[in-house]
Amino acid sequence: MQNNILITYDLNKSGQNYEALIEKIKTLGAWAKVQQSVWYLHTSYSSEEVLDILGKVTDYNDSLFVAKLDNAHWRGLSPEITKFIQEQWWK
Repeated sequence: MQNNILITYDLNKSGQNYEALIEKIKTLGAWAKVQQSVWYLHTSYSSEEVLDILGKVTDYNDSLFVAKLDNAHWRGLSPEITKFIQEQWWK
């Protein structure tokens, strides 16, 4: 079963390695960067599994929010991101 996941994060320590987190997100399934620190992920992983995996590349003082989505609405996203999410949603 595939899940639609929302990931948002705030890396609180100066000099954080955003690349490690971003690269890890990209390995978990089909993804789109929705906003600066907000990602859409279409994956076989549960939200809890995604949180555990991403927690391994972040520090204890960083914040991560991972949620499984069953519905979404938006505006102002690029046509490419909109099309990608719409294509992935019901796979």
